[in-house]
Amino acid sequence: MCKEQPGEHMDPITAVAAAGVALVVKGALEATGQEAGRSGWSGGARLVERIRARFRGDSEAETALERVADAPDDESGRQELERMLAAHMLRDRQFEDDLRRMVDEAVAAGSGPGGPQVSAALIKNAQVFNEKVEIKGDWNVS
Repeated sequence: MCKEQPGEHMDPITAVAAAGVALVVKGALEATGQEAGRSGWSGGARLVERIRARFRGDSEAETALERVADAPDDESGRQELERMLAAHMLRDRQFEDDLRRMVDEAVAAGSGPGGPQVSAALIKNAQVFNEKVEIKGDWNVS
């Protein structure tokens, strides 16, 4: 067994980040008409705007978001966005709460016809990163 490392309690944050990326991808596909009308959840644009507002000033994170919005099938772009979301959630508890709420709303709205797609997408796309996550600037963990 490997020793537990600091930060391994981040699994819930990683799951929310993966869900957030899946929803950004879903929103990008809906915007291009590939998935139009398949979801009863209309919070996709709100989610992207919340992420965009949080990322403002962080050019690396902004670029990761735009990359996924422009090319939702780009796997490395999705992984990069997931890392950025996780890092920003660790620094900003309010952002983490907002993202969790929006993901929960999406899953709840997805309970109707065609609804399990979000869950299936999350399961299919869920990944665990064993890479080092670097966080710059001042931040507090409570």
